[in-house]
Amino acid sequence: MRKVLLAAATMLLVLAPAAYAAPRTDCQPQALRDLQRLSPHGYVIYEAMKDKKQFLTFLTCDDVQLGLATAVHESVHILTEEKDGYPLIDGGIARRSQEVARYFAPKEIAKRFDRSDMFVQTYLRPGAASSADNFTFLLDELNAYSHDLNSAVKLVPLHKGDGQVSHRDGLAALMSFVMGYVDAARQQNSATWQGLQRPEPRKLVQTLWAQAETVLASSCGIPRFGSRDRQYVGFICARQNGDALADVLGRAPVCPSACLGGTASLP
Repeated sequence: MRKVLLAAATMLLVLAPAAYAAPRTDCQPQALRDLQRLSPHGYVIYEAMKDKKQFLTFLTCDDVQLGLATAVHESVHILTEEKDGYPLIDGGIARRSQEVARYFAPKEIAKRFDRSDMFVQTYLRPGAASSADNFTFLLDELNAYSHDLNSAVKLVPLHKGDGQVSHRDGLAALMSFVMGYVDAARQQNSATWQGLQRPEPRKLVQTLWAQAETVLASSCGIPRFGSRDRQYVGFICARQNGDALADVLGRAPVCPSACLGGTASLP
């Protein structure tokens, strides 16, 4: 979603530079102090950036909570490329696997979802993003949205107004895509399915999925924190969708039922 919004903003600047007002950035020093105080894990991402101006590029002042969460999200992508591994919320690194890059293209699962959905269009549509062609980058998005939502939850005190925000949507969507991908591998692609049973890819999926589960569950008690999240959480909670992933995890995926109005529990 944020990539779509950023692309639209860039287009407006190109088409009407005279009328375009640059986003406010005067809040940035205080916003960084708030990030350090409220979301230390998010601040670690800022500190890890070699070029901190890249982090600040995504931090605008119209919605500081959203701006900080977006800056953390995009910076995680940059760090992943620099470190050739996924930075984890707990401070570790989950190394990328060359084997995973050879798995079948995630765009093949787009038909399982509403193709008009913004997240499907952004991450699974052919030609839209690297995540549509390479499972490595789909996992990159899963990890970035985990950091994103984790910071957004911690930064709730910065939210102004009573309007609904969509912080939960992205992680719920990417978890659904990963779950759907693993299910498709078991049903339709034996080479990828066999690859997912190997120790290194298996451990990678287990690590990134467990992190995502914990973060998503932590957001369930926050009202009006998503607009399409219930649709994706419903997918995650449908047992038939998660049976294949259960084989990779060595346990059943956790249904964050509190996000649907029920009760959630973690393993």
